[in-house]
Amino acid sequence: MAGLNGPPRSLSSYRGHPLIINVWASWCEPCRAEAASLERLAWGEAGSRYVVIGISTDDDRDAAINWLRRSNATVSHYIDSRLTLEHMLGASSIPLTVLVDAGGRVVARFRGARQWDSVESIRAIERAFAGAGRLTPIR
Repeated sequence: MAGLNGPPRSLSSYRGHPLIINVWASWCEPCRAEAASLERLAWGEAGSRYVVIGISTDDDRDAAINWLRRSNATVSHYIDSRLTLEHMLGASSIPLTVLVDAGGRVVARFRGARQWDSVESIRAIERAFAGAGRLTPIR
C-alpha cells in the first residue's frame, strides 16, 4: 500500500493485530464527518486494542494528502489508486469500515458513517472481534 502520511506498507504486515480499516475519499462528506471519531477511537482506551488505518480511494493523491493535512490525521493512511483493496474489501460504497482479526480474516463490514468512539460503536467492534474466526482471510 502506498503511504499518504507515512511510508508504504503491505496489508499482510498488520497480521497478528486486530485491524480497523476505514475506506474513504477526500470528496466524500460522510467520510470526512467520521474521520475525527476514528482518530479519537485510535487514541482512546478501546483503540489501544486495535490498529486503525485509512485507505483512500481518491484518484488524485494530492487531494487525499491535502485533506489529511487539513484534518490533522495521525493514524496511518494509504491510497488505493488501482482499486485493488477497494475491490478486495467490498467497498462498493464509502465510507466503509472493515474489521479484520489478528489472523487476517474479515469479521465485519460497516457501511456508512458512524461516530466510531461512541459507546454503541465500540460495543459493535468488540462484538465483531469476539465472534472472529468465521470468515475468509485477506491475503
